[in-house]
Amino acid sequence: MELTTTAAPRNRSAARDADGMAVASFILGLVGLLALNVILGPVAIVLAASALLKGTTRRGRAFLGLGLGVADLVVLVAFMSADSTLSWSF
Repeated sequence: MELTTTAAPRNRSAARDADGMAVASFILGLVGLLALNVILGPVAIVLAASALLKGTTRRGRAFLGLGLGVADLVVLVAFMSADSTLSWSF
């Protein structure tokens, strides 16, 4: 009887990928409130939506990422309307 010391290759499941997308959407939405909200907001929204469609087990994080992505865009619009410009500046 021979024992092998190598592990079998692991297959990444769709649920694991969806969980990663949910966490990434949360982090990007959170960072987007501070900087680059014009880019990170839509990315957080897309990642959260795709994580929810793929059936993530971290639905709370996906919904938070979705909400933060929308909040990023709301903050961007608020700054743009306050400056009366097409982009906000410091």
